[in-house]
Amino acid sequence: MQKIEHIGIAVKDLDKANELYAKLFNKKHYKTEEVKSEGVKTSFFKVGPNKIELLEATNPDSPIAKFIEKKGEGVHHIAFAVTDIVKEIERLEKEGFNVLNKIPKKGADNKLVAFLHPKSTNGVLIELCQEI
Repeated sequence: MQKIEHIGIAVKDLDKANELYAKLFNKKHYKTEEVKSEGVKTSFFKVGPNKIELLEATNPDSPIAKFIEKKGEGVHHIAFAVTDIVKEIERLEKEGFNVLNKIPKKGADNKLVAFLHPKSTNGVLIELCQEI
């Protein structure tokens, strides 16, 4: 793993959250994108070398909607940049981690992504990201 790629925050209302975080960071988000396959609309802020991704559910069956229903708004995941996501998935499986999607899928911000189940990472949803 190279670095923390971004921190994902689940929100109920992306427009309101964008206003709040724009005030907090003293700058506007640089990108909004919908990932239909995940039922989510995202917004990205760049803060120094770091990125924050806000995630709003676009349907009630999406993972973000279920997360908010169960836990409320807040930190959803930490994403790490990797150079070869397929090799990293294989390595982590051999180490005993539970990979939720063994075949990487297209995510937001021009990335291939895969997730590690929180039960195998001390309760933290981990996302692996590779630039496409």
